[in-house]
Amino acid sequence: MFTAVLWQIDALKGKRNSVNEIIKEEEVDRIVSNIFADFDGGKNIDKIDIYNKPDKAEVHELVKNLFRIIYPGYFRDRSYKIYNPKHSFAVIIEDIFYHLSKQVYLALDYCRKRGTLTDEERKQESYRICKAFFDRIPKIREYIETDLLATYDGDPAAGCFEEIILAYPGLMAITVYRIAHELYLEQVPVLPRLMTEYAHSKTGIDIHPGATIDKYFFIDHGTGIVIGETSVIGKNVKIYQGVTIGALSTRGGQKLSGKKRHPTICDNVTIYAGASILGGDTVIGENAVIGGNAFITRSIDANTRVSMKNLEMEYRTDGNERKSEELTQSEEWYYMI
Repeated sequence: MFTAVLWQIDALKGKRNSVNEIIKEEEVDRIVSNIFADFDGGKNIDKIDIYNKPDKAEVHELVKNLFRIIYPGYFRDRSYKIYNPKHSFAVIIEDIFYHLSKQVYLALDYCRKRGTLTDEERKQESYRICKAFFDRIPKIREYIETDLLATYDGDPAAGCFEEIILAYPGLMAITVYRIAHELYLEQVPVLPRLMTEYAHSKTGIDIHPGATIDKYFFIDHGTGIVIGETSVIGKNVKIYQGVTIGALSTRGGQKLSGKKRHPTICDNVTIYAGASILGGDTVIGENAVIGGNAFITRSIDANTRVSMKNLEMEYRTDGNERKSEELTQSEEWYYMI
């Protein structure tokens, strides 16, 4: 065994020596100089000072720690050994406050809406924002409790509340959204998107932190869901996988920033898998049901049921003869989940 390890080490040394013979020191110096010269080219991506910018990894860690506050007892932090619950949460909350305040302080330098802030103003504002955010934790938890109830009531596969909290991607994405949304309302740049994109990477559910979503929101399965920044979603809304609540066009670029580009979904609406609802003027009325794969770009009246027209399937035989067949939409097709 020991001889084999020595042989592997020697082999690696040999490879390193052979590489050094190919890549000469002066070549490395030339490449480094060339790339560093390009860093001074005035590009938006040319910012080497990593210590004065929000830290993506630290923001992700903040989200994980906030889950310990939102769901006490469900997500254990093994770094703290205090067994008095009140003391344990005091330590966690203080730690989150410190790191969140630091990230907000760094992010405030990027806010176009606020204008230029002095260093002292950024410190004071980051403290104020974090204080306001923590004051809203009970409200966040109130909304998430309703989301949990809606998920349990809406999914017959849910065995218990614990299963939903620990395993369901929909509730995870909604929870991160509700956290990020409060920071978005405070006009904190960058951080809300880092949070919701973290959830997006974990769940496949993309909810912009600027969306307005009321209580009892239920996402089932979830993968591929997109909810745009100016979307407004009412109470008791159910959404299944592959649904897009999006904009008709973004060709206007930054000229469209701040304008209503995404639909309004009223109370008690159900949107089944694969449906796309687009446009800032589009309103889906109360109690409407949108069938699977529907494509909607205009408003739908309340108490309306929307379904796709019958589709046509085309296929070829072995003799290359082309045939077509109309697919009749059954109830199973309409309620595709």
